[in-house]
Amino acid sequence: MASSLTCAGVIWAFLSFLCAATSCVGFFMPYWLLGSQLEKSVSFGTFRRCSYPVRDESRQMTVMVEQCGRYASFQAIPSAEWRICTVVTGLGCGLLLLVALTALMGCCVSELISRTVGRVAGGIQFLGGKCSCGQGMGM
Repeated sequence: MASSLTCAGVIWAFLSFLCAATSCVGFFMPYWLLGSQLEKSVSFGTFRRCSYPVRDESRQMTVMVEQCGRYASFQAIPSAEWRICTVVTGLGCGLLLLVALTALMGCCVSELISRTVGRVAGGIQFLGGKCSCGQGMGM
């Protein structure tokens, strides 16, 4: 198996893949915020939620739906900030995954990644990491 990466490049490729996979899993999980509402445990993320209140018109009261799911549409996400966060985090995860998979392919294919391509990929990865980590810093 020929490789176009140095030993440091191989380590970078595998760590990049682990970080990208972790970011993507975190993006898809609805456990960003945990709390309780109507004496039930609730959690939600940018586009998924678990245990959420709905209005039951037949009984004229609010009841808790105790299941997890996505919002029905993009506009159903509670605020503009959360919609922006969903788009930016999704783009960041996509960039991280693209660079990580390209780096892993560089472990198997010779002459795939040059020094310049490695630097550009590192820059893209940095931007992707800033996009996907931005929501944790109050952005």
